[in-house]
Amino acid sequence: MIVIDKILISEDVIDKKFVCDLSKCKGGCCEDGAAGAPLSKEELQLVTDLYEKVKPYLTKDAIAEIEKKGKYVYDTEFEWVTPTLDSDHEICVYGIRGENGIIKCAFEQAYNDGVIPWKKPVSCHLYPIIAKKGKHGDYERVNYEPRETMCSPACALGEKLKVPVYQFLKEPIIRMWGEDFYNALDTIAKGEWEEIDFKE
Repeated sequence: MIVIDKILISEDVIDKKFVCDLSKCKGGCCEDGAAGAPLSKEELQLVTDLYEKVKPYLTKDAIAEIEKKGKYVYDTEFEWVTPTLDSDHEICVYGIRGENGIIKCAFEQAYNDGVIPWKKPVSCHLYPIIAKKGKHGDYERVNYEPRETMCSPACALGEKLKVPVYQFLKEPIIRMWGEDFYNALDTIAKGEWEEIDFKE
């Protein structure tokens, strides 16, 4: 276990290898799960504010589901999450299935098109890293939790390319915890942790 600023990080984050292979998994993490994508309280407002700009990217079924359930819903286990489209294998309502079968995020597509300034929920961006608050709320647990079957191509590609999980997810890690956190994690991964000046 690695500890940085009251964040407990599984060593798998630096030891395991991972590179998404969309041609194989088809973006299955957008529809394979017990609920939609977890959203922070700050992201609830973003989803609300950006919805009208993202709406043109959505399917008619997704729009109908959002109008029925809301732009986000509360789950007893995961708290605030994106709604799912029950009639389509519980795909996230903001998921877009292309002709090639690959699911893309409507928020990310709008971001790439320069329509909105927000890429997507950070929980999605971080996957297969999952961050959860500790039981008493004074620390965070960060684990590497790929789907055993769905993510096996990504694990194999990561091994082939020799890319550690934390390096593949550099952008979302910095987005979530900051550049200093990433640099500390990188230093630890390279076996130079004696040089880090950790905060209290």
